[in-house]
Amino acid sequence: MKQTSPHNFPPEEKLKHILKTNIADIYFYDNLIVVEAYEGVTLSYKTGFQVLARALKHIGKKPFFYIAHRVNSYSINPTDFKHLSKIPTLKGIAIASPLESGEKNAELEKTFFKKPIELFESIEEAYQWGMMNFIFTKK
Repeated sequence: MKQTSPHNFPPEEKLKHILKTNIADIYFYDNLIVVEAYEGVTLSYKTGFQVLARALKHIGKKPFFYIAHRVNSYSINPTDFKHLSKIPTLKGIAIASPLESGEKNAELEKTFFKKPIELFESIEEAYQWGMMNFIFTKK
């Protein structure tokens, strides 16, 4: 069954799979994962490890970038970004957050993530940044 994308990406960017968990909805595209955490949850290595393992199993060994689509208010343990840095196929993180607190949080997260990470006001801008900065071949 074909999935309908809830994001405003170009039509050639097909949604492959949606994983609904107890902490977030995770959307899988070819070389992109979009994570939308639920209101009030705390994302950490401890709470997200099983979700991360399931996501990596789904994406396989191909390179990807991650968009944290911050449509809800939730907590993050910024020191846990060091664990994400160790994923060899993860090329970078784009944070899409219209919230004013997003800039301060992103600056703190950058200190722990050793790969490219940028903050954007919209998911469309985050998508464009990822596609321009990481070379992915379309099948």
